[in-house]
Amino acid sequence: MFKALADSTRRALLDALYERDGQSVQALCAVVPEMTRFGVMKHLAILEAANLVITHRAGRSKLHFLNPVPIQQLADRWIGKYAQPFTHALIDLQLQVERGSTTQDIA
Repeated sequence: MFKALADSTRRALLDALYERDGQSVQALCAVVPEMTRFGVMKHLAILEAANLVITHRAGRSKLHFLNPVPIQQLADRWIGKYAQPFTHALIDLQLQVERGSTTQDIA
């Protein structure tokens, strides 16, 4: 799964499926117009092998659906187990900094 998530094109395809699930290869090709249909299909095959994408045949077309379960399992195992208290604190701090809050505002 780490190999599948390491590529920015594959992450973009997953993001597209998150926004609108059940897309065809043709629709997903629009996400990366600089890539050939064959290239997109290779990326989808890697995502499918990692169990991050599930496919369903609908007539002659093949629809792709996001499978978020493996990502959640990974987060539960690594982030939840070891660092969840720290990550929540860091996320809160990041949000406060992005909003321009000062330590006086926080207290």
